[in-house]
Amino acid sequence: MATETRRLTELASCAGCAGKAGAALLSEVLAALPDLRAGAPGLLVGLESPDDAAVFRLNEEQAIVATVDFFGPLVDDPYDYGAIAAANALSDVYAMGADVLLALNVSAFPEDLPVDTIAAILRGGADKVAEAGGIVAGGHTIRDAEPKYGLCVLGIVHPQRILTKGGAQPGDVLFLTKPLGTGIVATAAMLDQAVREHLHAAVASMTRLNKQASLLARDVGVNAMTDVTGFSLLGHGCEMAAASGAALRISASALPLLPGVIDYAAAGITTGGAQRNREHFAARVRIEDAIEMVQELLWDPQTSGGLLIAVARDHADEMSKLFAEAGEPLWRVGEVVAGTGVEVVP
Repeated sequence: MATETRRLTELASCAGCAGKAGAALLSEVLAALPDLRAGAPGLLVGLESPDDAAVFRLNEEQAIVATVDFFGPLVDDPYDYGAIAAANALSDVYAMGADVLLALNVSAFPEDLPVDTIAAILRGGADKVAEAGGIVAGGHTIRDAEPKYGLCVLGIVHPQRILTKGGAQPGDVLFLTKPLGTGIVATAAMLDQAVREHLHAAVASMTRLNKQASLLARDVGVNAMTDVTGFSLLGHGCEMAAASGAALRISASALPLLPGVIDYAAAGITTGGAQRNREHFAARVRIEDAIEMVQELLWDPQTSGGLLIAVARDHADEMSKLFAEAGEPLWRVGEVVAGTGVEVVP
C-alpha cells in the first residue's frame, strides 16, 4: 500500500523567517540577561548590539564569526527548502564582511518523514555550504512534529575589517541586493494561491548566496551592512539607523519587488511576522500617506533576503559599476541622513 505524500508546508505553522520571534519579545528576554561580555575581552560583537553574528578575536589577524539560523519549511521541494535555509544562515556571515569556513546542521524532523525527503533537505543545505566554499562538518537532529532545518555557521574575518550595522553616515547612499516579498509569496504558496512562475522567482532569489555581493561591497569599502531577513526592510533599517546614530530615508518607488507580490498583498495575503514587525518598530518609522500597498512589503519578513548597504556617496557609482560588471543585482534605494529612525518617501 502506497504511503500518502504530504506537502512539507502542510507541516509548517508559518513560512520561513516569518516564524522568527518578534523583536519586542527578544528585547525583553535579552534585557533580563546579565552582562555576558564580562571576562570576554576577545568578544568584538555580541549581544550588546543587534548585529547579524557574533565575532570573537583569535589574534591580531583573525577573528571568528559565528551565527545560527533555522526555520520550518516554506516550500514543498525538500532540496529547495534545505538550500534556502542554508543560504539564509550563511548570509549572516557575509553581512559581517566575513568568509565561510564550516557549518553544522541544526534540524528537527517528524519520525514518519520519509528518509529520502530528509536526505534531500540535508543535501540542499550541504550543496549551498559547498558553493560558499565551506563544508558541513556535523550537526544535531531531534524529533519534532514540525520540520525545522538550518545551520550553525563559522566564518573568519580580519578584526579590522568587520562590517556591522553601525557606521552609516549622513550623505551615504543605500543599496539593496535582492528584491522584497519572499514572506508574502511563500505564504501565498502555502495557501496554494501562488502562480508557479512567481514562486520560482522567489526560490531563485532565496537560494542566491550573498557571497559575491559581500565581496564586491568589501572591494568598494562600505560603511555599514546588514542582511534583510525576519525583521523586514524597515525593522533592519531601524537597527542600522540606531547603531549608526543616523536616519535612513528610503524611496518606495526605487524598491525592487518580486513578481506578483503586489497582487498578493492587495488580495490580503500577509504574515503574522509583518504585524509583529509593525508593532515593534512603527514608532521609529515615518511613512508618507501617499504610500499604500507597498507598506505590507516594507514590513514583510524576508527569508534569505538581500544585503542592505550604506556606502559613501563618492563610491556609489563605483559600486554600481562593479556589481553590473559582475552580473550581480543591485538597486539604489535611498540615503542616510541626519536624525533617527527610518523615513519612507514616494
